[in-house]
Amino acid sequence: YQRRVHGTLSECLFFFAKTKKMTEIEAGNYTSVDFKTHIVLQSNDTKAIEFSVPREAAKMSGLIKDMLEDQEQDEQTVIPIPNVNGRTLKYVIQYMEHHWNNKAEPIEKPLKGKIEDVISEHDKKFLFTDLVKDADEKQHELLIDCIMAANFLNIKDMLDLTCACVASMIKGKTPEQIRALFNIENDFTPEEEEKIREENRWCEEA
Repeated sequence: YQRRVHGTLSECLFFFAKTKKMTEIEAGNYTSVDFKTHIVLQSNDTKAIEFSVPREAAKMSGLIKDMLEDQEQDEQTVIPIPNVNGRTLKYVIQYMEHHWNNKAEPIEKPLKGKIEDVISEHDKKFLFTDLVKDADEKQHELLIDCIMAANFLNIKDMLDLTCACVASMIKGKTPEQIRALFNIENDFTPEEEEKIREENRWCEEA
């Protein structure tokens, strides 16, 4: 019995070592990183922020997956992410770590209702705690940053989720309300706007 308990404990420790989640590390200090199971992702901040990330989770990014295919499993791998700052990268990694072995359900296109009705509780918290700050759609800067990062890193499921969130936010709003929400400058004349409305009136009638 004692041998069996010891064996089970060893298996558990091995499992948790392999699946240990993202850790922010001191830049350039990789002594705590097991490169057999983890890689390091480096933000584009002036003073780069580095995260130790499980290899399997990082492969949710098509871009990173392609990079890792040409490398040995235990090779020291530090990947700079040129278009993503540390604040945004942290949330990108959180998404990958949760979903790499827990695939999200596909989101219907076009989105027929509210996004809250078609996603998991985890993804609701992911979106409406920080990305859309406290569920206030006016505070969406981090959401837009995450859309850009997911697109650059080719993380399809995250891109679908965040874009669907934007689609839900603009649903039912007038063009003027959408421009105000996203601070978009209107460079059409009233005549050009009216022409566009006439050309696309069939969309409203459908």
